[in-house]
Amino acid sequence: MASMAAGPAAIARPAPVCRRTRTSTRGQHPHRQLCRSGATRDDITAPAGFVPPEPQKFTVAEGQLGNVLSAAVPLVLRLGTGALINGWKPTLAPDDGEGYSLFRVAGKKLAEGSDLGPRPAQPIEVFEYEGSPYCRKVREAAAVLDLDVLYRPCPSGEKYYRPMAKAEGAATFPYMKDPNTGAAMTESDDIVEYLFRKYGPVANGRGAVDEMGAAELGVPMMLQRGGITNLTCYAAAVARLKGLKARPSRAAAAAAAGTPVTPLDLWTYESSPFTKAVRESLTELAIPHVVHYCPRGSTKRDELLARTGTFQVPYLEDPNTGVKMFESAAMVEYLEGTYALASK
Repeated sequence: MASMAAGPAAIARPAPVCRRTRTSTRGQHPHRQLCRSGATRDDITAPAGFVPPEPQKFTVAEGQLGNVLSAAVPLVLRLGTGALINGWKPTLAPDDGEGYSLFRVAGKKLAEGSDLGPRPAQPIEVFEYEGSPYCRKVREAAAVLDLDVLYRPCPSGEKYYRPMAKAEGAATFPYMKDPNTGAAMTESDDIVEYLFRKYGPVANGRGAVDEMGAAELGVPMMLQRGGITNLTCYAAAVARLKGLKARPSRAAAAAAAGTPVTPLDLWTYESSPFTKAVRESLTELAIPHVVHYCPRGSTKRDELLARTGTFQVPYLEDPNTGVKMFESAAMVEYLEGTYALASK
């Protein structure tokens, strides 16, 4: 949905909802300072007998081919925006046996470079919903810039995060808050340019960035203001028509009771067709979640490999239940079985 609200100065910024922040540990990337309670919840439990599946690379779950193909339509329409990190540059380097690499051969490995700006100490916070073409632009920009983002789902009918955003002055979505700078704004194009201004390569002291336009900021063509961006984002949204309307959920009930669930953690990149259905369920069930974007060239691929012993996305961790898992179809089954409630 297009935004009509005024810029950052017009948005009130009360204290964030999550107040318990895990302090960083030695060697921890500053992205990892996230809101966490440190314990599972008694009122949120995984389905009885649920066992996370083993990761199966380059496979599609039985009966899911059509779903994955339809989820790949936005990938094609948007020319893969969000799959590659900003300034992605592949090179052959000596294979030291460390970290993630797409391939290793004859003592060499594929090394992937990037061109980024300063890294934010805390995740960017975005109120949005999966089915919005305007929200998609912001998600793609965050992926290109290799950011971590705390998403507060605001589909139609959601009764906690939508009122929260509107109480702060947001008339439409997406609505972004940056706890690192205090900035808050709507308008997807403004948000995209803000992210490149603060966290793109121009932020490394390369001039008066406040006066720069999208091209000068290094915003990719498919994310710049104008017809081709909006047209393809709309077409990508129409290809699925999901992630638009809230459904009853335990997450929504917990938020209404004043005890919102702890945000889940999701590792992915925006254009992944395997992640689409997972994000749709997270949105419709109003489950807050932190997305750790790891496009090609991201060092978070190394981090996920070290964390799990393999690299595959999507990868989901739920601190409310302790479940950690790969495999997108199983994730959707888990989210529906754990959080969905029957409609009244």
